[in-house]
Amino acid sequence: MTLSSKTQHAIQAMLELALQDSQRLLPLAAISERQSISVSYLEQLFALLRRNGLASARRGPGGGYVLARPAAEITVADIIDAIGAADTTTKAARDSKSLDSDVLWDRLSTRIDDFLAGITLADLLQESTATGGGSETPSIHLISKTA
Repeated sequence: MTLSSKTQHAIQAMLELALQDSQRLLPLAAISERQSISVSYLEQLFALLRRNGLASARRGPGGGYVLARPAAEITVADIIDAIGAADTTTKAARDSKSLDSDVLWDRLSTRIDDFLAGITLADLLQESTATGGGSETPSIHLISKTA
């Protein structure tokens, strides 16, 4: 399974927030610079993340974003659900399924959902530290290769 670029950007941006002190606001411009993503694109992603209770924002000078919940309580599945980036390959395959394969696609979908729901931002940060990621933003390749 390959994660879409929209999903990857959303996870990377949330990891940026997870790296911050829980009270320190991070401006989108800082995320934009570190991740080479346009601020306007990040604004679209964060509107969805805020609406789904994953990020909180404060506007104005000194404003920015923080995680709305602890990193250990935000899963990759939460982020994917928030931005509406369900795996289109699996979805398309399920849409064209025959009656004989209904059970197969349902089971596969359940396993993928369960796997992604079992990976938190804290897990990604911990795995990055264990593999020598240091203070750089962890790479989501940690999950996209095993998903």
